[in-house]
Amino acid sequence: MRRSEVLAAEAVSCLNKALCHLKDIWEEIGIPEDQRLQRTNVVKNHIKNLLDMMIKEEESLKKRLISSIEKCKAEMDTLCLELQLNGFEEETGITMLQQEKNIRTQVEALVKEKTRRMQQLKSLLDQDQDLCDILCSMPYGIAPDSVPTPEQLESLSQHIANQNAEKARRHAEFMDLKKQITVYMAELEHIPETSFEKDVVCEDEDHFCLSRDNITSLKLLVCQLEERKAENEAVCEAHREKIQRLWDRLQVPQEEREAFNDHMVASRKRNLEALQAEVQRLEELKLLNIRHVTDAIRSEIAVFWEKCFFSSDQRQAFAPYFSEDFTEELLSLHDAEIQRLKQHYENHKELFDGVQQWEDSWRLFLELEKKATDPTRFTNRGGNLLKEEKQRSELHKSLPKLEKKLKAQIDAWESEQDREFLVNGQKFLQYVEEQWELHRIEKEKEKQERHLKKSKQTEEDMLYGTAVRTPTKRRLLTTTTPNKSRKVVNPLHVHGNAVTFCFVARSGPAARMPACGGKPPNPRLQGCNKENEAQLKGSPVSGALLIPASPQRNFSIASVASTYSEFVVIDTFFLSLEPSRPPTR
Repeated sequence: MRRSEVLAAEAVSCLNKALCHLKDIWEEIGIPEDQRLQRTNVVKNHIKNLLDMMIKEEESLKKRLISSIEKCKAEMDTLCLELQLNGFEEETGITMLQQEKNIRTQVEALVKEKTRRMQQLKSLLDQDQDLCDILCSMPYGIAPDSVPTPEQLESLSQHIANQNAEKARRHAEFMDLKKQITVYMAELEHIPETSFEKDVVCEDEDHFCLSRDNITSLKLLVCQLEERKAENEAVCEAHREKIQRLWDRLQVPQEEREAFNDHMVASRKRNLEALQAEVQRLEELKLLNIRHVTDAIRSEIAVFWEKCFFSSDQRQAFAPYFSEDFTEELLSLHDAEIQRLKQHYENHKELFDGVQQWEDSWRLFLELEKKATDPTRFTNRGGNLLKEEKQRSELHKSLPKLEKKLKAQIDAWESEQDREFLVNGQKFLQYVEEQWELHRIEKEKEKQERHLKKSKQTEEDMLYGTAVRTPTKRRLLTTTTPNKSRKVVNPLHVHGNAVTFCFVARSGPAARMPACGGKPPNPRLQGCNKENEAQLKGSPVSGALLIPASPQRNFSIASVASTYSEFVVIDTFFLSLEPSRPPTR
């Protein structure tokens, strides 16, 4: 039996005892039966009213519990819906009180979770709003009065973290742009004029709106200031170049130039104003010295004519160059022409440098060719002859290569420019061919002159008995050997690279000349040819001729040129020893 049933039985027992006790009391007192019934009825009604009141109170409690359960269930359903949670399952086999308590506990937990989420949402939304105000961005898309899910709170937190990172990046970019703007404004001596420029330079950095538009405007402002600075620098540089030209043309003293050095470096506003003032001063001075300045420009024009290989017709095309009417208009024409020539030279500098390199190499080649035909080159000491020969050999190889390279460059240039590339008024390759042809003609002419000279000398030798000696590093000694059949003194000796011919004339005015030479013999060597000297006394030598021998030939000829026909044979021999023409391209 349950305890409540025991208590109920005890209550009934107590009531019965009380009624019995009252009955006994009433009997002892002598209360009549009708009064006892009346009193018993009063007791019964009193007990009944008391029990009814108690039952009523308990019924009210039950109703309150039921109402509380229903209310908590409804609230719990609402909270589960707001918190996007699954509904709680009710326990079976529990009392109404336990059910009400459980539901009420669950509702309290849900209310706490809702409160926590709403507080976190409010904090995050406040941060997001602050970032939106700074970055001028749209707020995060979540209603402030709706209960967020944990995922939404996490997403909002990540969004705020990204916004903070963007804020830090934009702030760093803003600080960098502000620094550049400040520097440019200082260099340009520019005072902030617009409200935006004042906000950037003068206002607190933390209050500046870091919107994308403002960052873009900052970049645009930096670009504008950079352009202004570049324009100032370009204008200043143009003024400096003009000032330098005018200084040179007007021959301004170095002291005046050094006093202006500060403005020749910086490009601030005051420097620009000073440069403009100096240009104006020099222009005025130039007008007073137009003739002198024009002559200076003409000198520059002549230099660039040479650099650009202008022909006489191209030079004559600029008629103002030859005018003697020195006016400001004439000076302007010269200024425009020198600028055009400079630009023309700069545009094709690589090509002109290549042509100039060929000109220098060709000039050196001609000099070496001329030295190669100079008889005095054998007196060279110190190895210069070998160096010149090596250099000439290198030029033989490098000139065709350079011409081939220039031909490719010129073809590309002519294809691009759609016009011919001229050097001194003619196509470069034609000019090169003409130079080689002139060189070949000059070599042929020199060869013919040498041949004619040798023919005349041979005739003179026959006629007058004179001797011609080709220059050698030192005079060669000749010896004579006796010959019983014909009195000849060593007609031919091969000594090193020289072949010596000695001719004996039977009579003549030059019989007293020493053999094979125009100078008396060395006194220290006079005793070495006593036998020959004895024969020479009987057969005086009329003359001697020394010619260079071919490096590939070493031989002796024991013959005597005593007639004109023999001289012709010797002349033919000379021609066979003639150096071969230098190789052409």
